[in-house]
Amino acid sequence: MANFFTSLLSYFRLGTGGLTTGRGLQIGAPSSPIAPNLIPVTSDRALQLDTIWACIDRRATTIASLPFFVYSANGGTKSLARTTRLYQLLHDSPNSRMTPFEFWRAMILWHDLRGVSYARIDRDAKGEAVALWPMPSDQVQAHVQPDGAIVYAYRVDENVAAFAEQNVLVLKNLGNGTTALDKLEFMRASIAEAAYGQQAAVTTFANGGKSTGILMLDQVLTDEQRVRLKQNFADLAEGSTAKLKVLEAGMKYESISITPEQQQLLESRKHSVEQICRWYDVPPVLVHHSNVTAWGSGIEQIIDGFYKFSIRPMLVNIEQAVRKRVLTPTQRATLHAEWHFDALLRGSLPQRMDGYAKAVQNGLRTRNECRQLENDPPLPGGDELTAQSNLVPLTLLGKVKLNTGGSDATSQNNLAQ
Repeated sequence: MANFFTSLLSYFRLGTGGLTTGRGLQIGAPSSPIAPNLIPVTSDRALQLDTIWACIDRRATTIASLPFFVYSANGGTKSLARTTRLYQLLHDSPNSRMTPFEFWRAMILWHDLRGVSYARIDRDAKGEAVALWPMPSDQVQAHVQPDGAIVYAYRVDENVAAFAEQNVLVLKNLGNGTTALDKLEFMRASIAEAAYGQQAAVTTFANGGKSTGILMLDQVLTDEQRVRLKQNFADLAEGSTAKLKVLEAGMKYESISITPEQQQLLESRKHSVEQICRWYDVPPVLVHHSNVTAWGSGIEQIIDGFYKFSIRPMLVNIEQAVRKRVLTPTQRATLHAEWHFDALLRGSLPQRMDGYAKAVQNGLRTRNECRQLENDPPLPGGDELTAQSNLVPLTLLGKVKLNTGGSDATSQNNLAQ
């Protein structure tokens, strides 16, 4: 069986990449790199850049920290479907090894690295999903068959397993709908720029900030003298800065390399941080970049924009992918999976309380519903929708006698008259 799938991979090795569509192996790399002769970017190499790590971790942990609820729809209303297997799968335990937080963080990690993430769907005899297992994107290849169906080949050690598309949860980033563009491959030039800057900084500090140079003498040296001179004065350009060197007999030392200041090393590294943050749609302040707005100065608006324009679209992507790939047709008719996006406000007590107050005063939520969101027990009489009594329909304006000194009950009697 393994030989068959190996032959299958070999047969489809000439696939379709970039924004084009076609049969065979789907490749998300650009067809013409903007900067030639750059080394390939592996996932672990990219994560060694602190900005890439911080951006992915910020997005992944934010999304993974949100609860994923399953609701049952009955006559236009919805209620939590706590007793269903789907609720237990998405909210409590995606598989026997991982918590939901660990599962979704792994899925977002691969999504942000390679532009696509995969999870194997284990199903029972009725076809309902019972487990979700992440598959590293570097080990998965998508193949479009002659009939248009997609087969996902998953390599584990020397073995290759093939899965039909109904048994794989796929989260795709920007792409042509069938193939997601490989983000790391498209970022190769930006990553190389950041990596070279980091290498230059490491080399500079390793050499004690010294630059390379030449020793100038007014006489011709033998080969033995050249070797001994290099050994004696090598630390003028490298190594410890604690030694004092004395140049004799008219010997001069002249630097021939560009200093970090001339290279604008610090400025270029700051630019690389902002450039990578742009790739991941993460405000630089959220990865602790010191060259932008600091905490407490406009940060609330920055976070709000991050939630709306970066996190929320990803949540919609996940919800639709889960509905299309994980739920069965029968489940789609009665169940609905949805992220609890309001949980992002849990870190701000004033915002939560203000939202609850407006919802209760306008009859949108009951007091017990708000208490449940705060993990508080229900109270007697807290299940009724209420509204402020001073809100009067426009059709009754002029018919209500205002009683500024009376009670709400008096005002309601006036309204009834």
